[in-house]
Amino acid sequence: MQEIKTILVLGAGVYGATAALELRQRGHAVHLFDPGPLPHPDAASTDISKVLRMDYGNDKFYWDLMLAAFEGWDEWNTRFERPLWHQTGFLMLSRDNWKPGGFEYDSYQVALRRGLPVEPIDQETLAVRYPAWKAENYPQGYFNPRAGWAESGEVVHWLIRECQAAGVVLHEGVRFQHLLESGSRVSGFAAQSRERFQGDIVLMAAGAWTPALLPHLSDAMWATGQPVFHFKVPDLANFQPPGFPVWNADIANTGWYGFPAKDDGTLKVANHGPGWRVDPHAPRRIPDGTEDKFRAFFRDTFPALVDAPKLFERLCLYCDTWDGNFWIDFDPQREGLLICAGGSGHGFKFAPVLGKITADVAEGRENHFAARFAWRKPGPMDHEEARFFKTDGDVRRK
Repeated sequence: MQEIKTILVLGAGVYGATAALELRQRGHAVHLFDPGPLPHPDAASTDISKVLRMDYGNDKFYWDLMLAAFEGWDEWNTRFERPLWHQTGFLMLSRDNWKPGGFEYDSYQVALRRGLPVEPIDQETLAVRYPAWKAENYPQGYFNPRAGWAESGEVVHWLIRECQAAGVVLHEGVRFQHLLESGSRVSGFAAQSRERFQGDIVLMAAGAWTPALLPHLSDAMWATGQPVFHFKVPDLANFQPPGFPVWNADIANTGWYGFPAKDDGTLKVANHGPGWRVDPHAPRRIPDGTEDKFRAFFRDTFPALVDAPKLFERLCLYCDTWDGNFWIDFDPQREGLLICAGGSGHGFKFAPVLGKITADVAEGRENHFAARFAWRKPGPMDHEEARFFKTDGDVRRK
């Protein structure tokens, strides 16, 4: 029988909330801490939308992980007060014809081998079915119907409520100061309020703040800022499904991706390029000229949006790891400290399985997904990782 432990979870974003919920459902005494308010307005998952897709080039591991996650999303959608994941499909387009080894080509081939009902999209089809696009600039692509987007902020809100209903003790307004350590053993943490909290396991799930709070992790992970903009669409009919699903535009080379417009005309577009190294505690500011780059992209892709009014801009912070894979493991130098971070911009979509992976690691159980996220020494990325750094939009250029 599994020993019941007191587990202190630091961070109530998607990593922390899913871990806290799963661990509590397994009988542990779980305390969830966050500076608040919740959902935290600066957390990466506190947004109007995140992409749910399984298309990962030749990386079969993430295909398998997302197939498992989709089962969870389907089940969660029956439990939400209203559906929060929307299966609009995913349109992946390229500015050049595909070649073996390219991200789009490889994704399409893997999808076919797995029997998924993906559909090739050529220029003529794009012009007819997706009229908002400047079709002559995108000669090849495909549509995957098993994809879409989730209302991410609302999902986190729901997860926090589920945690409380399950008996997780929520401590909102608590700010981490330092670990409580005795030799190599971590026994809890001290808050900035000078309160001290004791537990058998300290689970650090503070997202982009993780390497700032635990500087010994800074060689393996760091905070990166990525720009997100909302615009007001001029013609709602052309920017909603089925003629405008979740999409990316030659993502491996450009970083562009986005979402269908909401019923109020809000359209979210983002670019996930190299980003900017940032201090997560510092004020957030998008560099000058970023909006101009968005509008230049519109001229070549969505001409109707060139002069669309800007409604909102945000520098979204990710906790990037050196290899783009998540970090879910005990610190080998600090007994009792479990790190659950390193989302690298593509973690949210796996929310229904993240808590199970983390809980299995916490309990020392076998989990065939966990090995990819185990503690590892930073080093050179392999060929695939060097070309593609994964994000919730798709892949990010290094």
